[in-house]
Amino acid sequence: MYKWSTISISFSNLLPCHQQHSPPQQSGLVPAYSAESDSEDEGADKDEKEGRLTDWIQVFPLNKEIIIEGLSLLCQTGKKLEHAFIKLDLKDRALTDIIAISSYIHIRFLDLSNNYISDLSPLASMTHLLWLKVDRNSMKSFKEQPLSEFTFLQWLSVASNQIVDMEGLVGPSIETLILSGNSIQKINGLRNADFANLVILELRGNQLETTSGFDLPNLRKLYLAQNFIKRLEGLEKLERLITLHLRDNQLETLEGLCPEMKSLQYLNIRGNAIAEGDALRSLHFLTSSLKTLVIAENPVVDAVPYRQTVLILLPQLERIDKEPVTLTERTEARRTIRDDRAESATHTSL
Repeated sequence: MYKWSTISISFSNLLPCHQQHSPPQQSGLVPAYSAESDSEDEGADKDEKEGRLTDWIQVFPLNKEIIIEGLSLLCQTGKKLEHAFIKLDLKDRALTDIIAISSYIHIRFLDLSNNYISDLSPLASMTHLLWLKVDRNSMKSFKEQPLSEFTFLQWLSVASNQIVDMEGLVGPSIETLILSGNSIQKINGLRNADFANLVILELRGNQLETTSGFDLPNLRKLYLAQNFIKRLEGLEKLERLITLHLRDNQLETLEGLCPEMKSLQYLNIRGNAIAEGDALRSLHFLTSSLKTLVIAENPVVDAVPYRQTVLILLPQLERIDKEPVTLTERTEARRTIRDDRAESATHTSL
């Protein structure tokens, strides 16, 4: 347990607990290639590769002075009177190599965003990390990264990198996982055994075409906006999901919603390709839980009286798009439901 404490410290207290000497890193220019170059033939000659250069990056060495500048949040370590800083901010430093921080073993909160980092292995010694942000770097894979060492990590963001799959990603204590703005095409490896505590998952702006692959019964919020999703599949394992965000995809139907989604309260399908009222029929599986439906910017909005159509399927809704459901709308929907049931009973008796 770490106790907050205010003490006066000398400059030497800014050094890591186990001082290590890392190889010097030279500042200078390194080439940055376009994203397309990653998929080119590895056998391309030098002239071809140089032709794909889009920019030159000025990189700087990570040294003790830069680290000291980013340290904050002094805390007692639990070893008698020993104290250490547990927060380190290294964003916007044009870093490619972070080996110099490997000896700062007490860090709990680490921000590495807006750099050029592709290798997190120097973090392996930071086994007590709780919060890690690696947005807008050069990460391409989770393979051979030290994520399995972070058994206490609760919040992880690797947004806007070059990740294409989730192989190697583990996080038994992670509660919030943000992978937006990558190039992930398929959900694989998201098993409850590896992410038992995961409650918020953000995958906006990737290249997913289906929702298949989520085995996360404890998940509460799932954000999948701005993908290429055409099919709703595998949702039956999301039993505790409260929020499902599917804005700006390519859905033509809501087939795939299922009765197992008994906790869902908020569904956003704005900006899809749903054109007919019949494509909404699967909404009736959410009758007992759904409170808010966002459906604007679908063709069906202009094709049918959609608010009434939705309320007949979900009479308990409290809000459709930005507008609350009025008493008049609810009364009319219930009258229509009664009339339909009466007509159905008449046909049955005949």
